[in-house]
Amino acid sequence: MTVHTRTAQPVTVRPNAWVRLARLHAASRRVPVALAALAACAIGLRVALYASWNTYGALQMPLMVEAGCAAAVVVTLAGPFGEPERVTGRALAWLRLGTVGLLTVAAVVALAVAATGMELAGGFPAMVRNVVGLIGIGLLCGVVLGGALAWTGPVVYLIVGVYGLYTQWHDPAVTTPWLWPSRPSHDLGGALCAGLVFLVGLVLFVRRGARDPID
Repeated sequence: MTVHTRTAQPVTVRPNAWVRLARLHAASRRVPVALAALAACAIGLRVALYASWNTYGALQMPLMVEAGCAAAVVVTLAGPFGEPERVTGRALAWLRLGTVGLLTVAAVVALAVAATGMELAGGFPAMVRNVVGLIGIGLLCGVVLGGALAWTGPVVYLIVGVYGLYTQWHDPAVTTPWLWPSRPSHDLGGALCAGLVFLVGLVLFVRRGARDPID
């Protein structure tokens, strides 16, 4: 008697199905809400830049807005019903990468547009560094603690970053590049640390996803 075995075939997603899958993934991760939050942060930054700030406040205020943007991005790491897209195989990794990548770009662009024509302490390079690094911390928290708690990473680091800025006027000053908000905008070490945190967090999240107790 001949026994026929059927090997599992990888699931393929047709091009027209990709659009629907991406739309459903974005909706389940509250991406529209995150985009609205990024727009609100950008508007808040624009309004705040019209006010008069001392040197310390001029650096502290954008950092708070940047942390808010990072929190808005990382709350999309996990959905309320787990990740039903797992049945699509490799498509889920691309959905994770696309969602985080697009929201990160949206956060940077929104703040850049909001600061256009205004005096932003640290300038564009510091803003990009801070946003990217804060999102990276949120990604790591999402992998370790779960998507529901991913926002705690940027918030806690905000407190640490504010302290780092405080030490620039009150000795002893903290100079480690891992506390990049306290570093000058042209500091290569701070930019590398922020970029490394983002890259590691992104790779881990794309491969493993947020720690979701429903899965």
